[in-house]
Amino acid sequence: MALYETLNALVEPICNEMGYELVRLQLQGGNTRKVLQIMAERKDRKAMTVEDCADLSRAISPVLDEKDPIEDNYTLEVSSPGIDRPLVKLADFDRFKGFEAKVEALSLINGRKRFSGRLQGIDGNDVILLFEGYNVRIPFNQVAKAKLVLTDELLAAFSSQDDEE
Repeated sequence: MALYETLNALVEPICNEMGYELVRLQLQGGNTRKVLQIMAERKDRKAMTVEDCADLSRAISPVLDEKDPIEDNYTLEVSSPGIDRPLVKLADFDRFKGFEAKVEALSLINGRKRFSGRLQGIDGNDVILLFEGYNVRIPFNQVAKAKLVLTDELLAAFSSQDDEE
Protein backbone atom coordinates (compact mmCIF):
# COMPACT_ATOMS: atom_id res chain seq x y z
CA MET A 1 0.00 0.00 0.00
CA ALA A 2 2.92 2.36 0.62
CA LEU A 3 3.75 2.35 -3.10
CA TYR A 4 0.24 3.56 -4.00
CA GLU A 5 0.44 6.32 -1.41
CA THR A 6 3.82 7.40 -2.82
CA LEU A 7 2.55 7.33 -6.40
CA ASN A 8 -0.60 9.21 -5.45
CA ALA A 9 1.46 11.86 -3.62
CA LEU A 10 3.57 12.35 -6.76
CA VAL A 11 0.79 12.25 -9.38
CA GLU A 12 -2.23 13.96 -7.77
CA PRO A 13 -0.62 17.41 -7.33
CA ILE A 14 0.46 17.41 -10.99
CA CYS A 15 -3.09 16.54 -12.06
CA ASN A 16 -4.58 19.25 -9.86
CA GLU A 17 -2.12 21.89 -11.05
CA MET A 18 -2.95 21.13 -14.68
CA GLY A 19 -6.74 21.22 -14.17
CA TYR A 20 -7.35 17.47 -13.96
CA GLU A 21 -8.75 15.23 -11.26
CA LEU A 22 -7.07 11.90 -10.59
CA VAL A 23 -9.74 9.21 -10.91
CA ARG A 24 -7.68 6.07 -10.39
CA LEU A 25 -4.08 4.98 -10.26
CA GLN A 26 -3.31 1.29 -10.81
CA LEU A 27 -0.12 -0.71 -11.22
CA GLN A 28 -0.82 -3.83 -13.26
CA GLY A 29 1.22 -6.73 -14.52
CA GLY A 30 3.84 -9.01 -13.07
CA ASN A 31 7.56 -9.38 -13.38
CA THR A 32 7.69 -9.26 -17.16
CA ARG A 33 5.62 -6.19 -18.03
CA LYS A 34 4.32 -3.64 -15.55
CA VAL A 35 1.87 -0.90 -16.55
CA LEU A 36 1.15 2.15 -14.43
CA GLN A 37 -2.34 3.23 -15.45
CA ILE A 38 -3.34 6.75 -14.51
CA MET A 39 -6.96 7.59 -15.16
CA ALA A 40 -7.88 11.28 -15.00
CA GLU A 41 -10.67 13.61 -16.00
CA ARG A 42 -10.88 17.32 -16.59
CA LYS A 43 -12.04 19.38 -13.62
CA ASP A 44 -14.33 21.35 -15.94
CA ARG A 45 -16.00 17.99 -16.81
CA LYS A 46 -15.41 18.44 -20.54
CA ALA A 47 -14.35 15.33 -22.45
CA MET A 48 -10.71 14.29 -22.10
CA THR A 49 -8.87 14.47 -25.39
CA VAL A 50 -5.86 12.50 -26.58
CA GLU A 51 -3.88 15.73 -26.24
CA ASP A 52 -5.00 16.08 -22.60
CA CYS A 53 -3.69 12.58 -21.91
CA ALA A 54 -0.42 13.30 -23.71
CA ASP A 55 0.08 16.59 -21.82
CA LEU A 56 -0.52 14.87 -18.51
CA SER A 57 1.79 12.01 -19.43
CA ARG A 58 4.57 14.45 -20.41
CA ALA A 59 4.21 16.23 -17.06
CA ILE A 60 4.10 13.08 -14.91
CA SER A 61 6.82 11.06 -16.62
CA PRO A 62 9.85 13.18 -15.60
CA VAL A 63 8.71 13.27 -11.97
CA LEU A 64 8.37 9.48 -11.88
CA ASP A 65 11.75 9.13 -13.60
CA GLU A 66 13.39 11.38 -11.02
CA LYS A 67 11.77 9.84 -7.92
CA ASP A 68 11.85 6.28 -9.32
CA PRO A 69 9.22 4.78 -6.98
CA ILE A 70 8.58 1.63 -9.08
CA GLU A 71 11.11 -1.17 -9.21
CA ASP A 72 11.90 -2.54 -12.66
CA ASN A 73 10.73 -1.16 -15.97
CA TYR A 74 7.13 -0.16 -16.54
CA THR A 75 4.95 1.54 -19.13
CA LEU A 76 3.04 4.69 -18.22
CA GLU A 77 -0.53 4.88 -19.56
CA VAL A 78 -2.65 7.99 -19.07
CA SER A 79 -6.30 7.71 -20.07
CA SER A 80 -9.75 9.09 -19.46
CA PRO A 81 -12.17 7.07 -17.33
CA GLY A 82 -14.49 6.66 -20.31
CA ILE A 83 -18.26 6.72 -20.27
CA ASP A 84 -18.69 3.42 -18.41
CA ARG A 85 -16.18 4.66 -15.87
CA PRO A 86 -15.14 3.11 -12.60
CA LEU A 87 -16.71 4.56 -9.47
CA VAL A 88 -13.82 5.04 -7.08
CA LYS A 89 -14.70 7.82 -4.63
CA LEU A 90 -17.78 8.01 -2.41
CA ALA A 91 -18.78 11.23 -4.19
CA ASP A 92 -18.85 9.35 -7.53
CA PHE A 93 -21.89 7.38 -6.34
CA ASP A 94 -23.75 10.63 -5.68
CA ARG A 95 -22.51 12.38 -8.82
CA PHE A 96 -23.84 9.57 -11.03
CA LYS A 97 -27.10 9.06 -9.13
CA GLY A 98 -29.85 7.80 -11.45
CA PHE A 99 -27.55 5.78 -13.70
CA GLU A 100 -27.10 2.00 -13.84
CA ALA A 101 -24.05 0.60 -12.07
CA LYS A 102 -22.42 -2.69 -11.13
CA VAL A 103 -21.05 -2.91 -7.61
CA GLU A 104 -19.02 -5.75 -6.14
CA ALA A 105 -18.73 -5.95 -2.35
CA LEU A 106 -15.81 -7.33 -0.36
CA SER A 107 -18.12 -9.49 1.74
CA LEU A 108 -21.70 -10.74 1.59
CA ILE A 109 -24.46 -8.14 1.86
CA ASN A 110 -27.98 -9.58 1.98
CA GLY A 111 -26.47 -12.92 0.95
CA ARG A 112 -24.59 -11.73 -2.14
CA LYS A 113 -21.50 -9.84 -3.28
CA ARG A 114 -22.48 -8.61 -6.77
CA PHE A 115 -25.19 -6.07 -7.45
CA SER A 116 -26.41 -4.36 -10.59
CA GLY A 117 -28.97 -1.59 -10.40
CA ARG A 118 -29.74 2.12 -10.45
CA LEU A 119 -27.64 4.35 -8.22
CA GLN A 120 -29.73 6.18 -5.63
CA GLY A 121 -26.83 8.24 -4.28
CA ILE A 122 -25.24 8.03 -0.87
CA ASP A 123 -26.39 8.22 2.73
CA GLY A 124 -23.50 9.00 5.04
CA ASN A 125 -20.85 6.44 4.09
CA ASP A 126 -23.31 4.04 2.45
CA VAL A 127 -23.91 3.62 -1.26
CA ILE A 128 -27.61 3.17 -2.05
CA LEU A 129 -28.44 1.02 -5.07
CA LEU A 130 -31.91 0.10 -6.35
CA PHE A 131 -31.50 -3.63 -6.88
CA GLU A 132 -34.39 -5.90 -7.92
CA GLY A 133 -36.95 -3.36 -6.68
CA TYR A 134 -35.33 -2.71 -3.29
CA ASN A 135 -32.79 -0.19 -2.06
CA VAL A 136 -29.62 -1.95 -0.92
CA ARG A 137 -27.17 -0.18 1.39
CA ILE A 138 -23.56 -1.02 0.69
CA PRO A 139 -21.04 0.48 3.10
CA PHE A 140 -18.47 2.35 0.99
CA ASN A 141 -15.62 0.59 2.82
CA GLN A 142 -17.09 -2.72 1.57
CA VAL A 143 -17.02 -1.73 -2.13
CA ALA A 144 -14.39 -3.87 -3.87
CA LYS A 145 -15.07 -2.35 -7.28
CA ALA A 146 -17.83 -0.49 -9.04
CA LYS A 147 -18.48 0.96 -12.46
CA LEU A 148 -21.19 2.58 -14.51
CA VAL A 149 -23.02 0.36 -16.98
CA LEU A 150 -23.03 1.55 -20.59
CA THR A 151 -26.67 2.28 -21.39
CA ASP A 152 -28.46 4.46 -23.94
CA GLU A 153 -29.38 6.79 -21.07
CA LEU A 154 -25.73 7.19 -20.05
CA LEU A 155 -24.64 7.73 -23.66
CA ALA A 156 -27.35 10.38 -24.10
CA ALA A 157 -26.24 12.18 -20.91
CA PHE A 158 -22.61 12.25 -22.05
CA SER A 159 -23.64 13.23 -25.59
CA SER A 160 -25.67 16.20 -24.32
CA GLN A 161 -22.72 17.18 -22.11
CA ASP A 162 -20.49 17.28 -25.21
CA ASP A 163 -23.12 19.34 -27.11
CA GLU A 164 -22.95 22.04 -24.41
CA GLU A 165 -19.23 22.59 -25.07
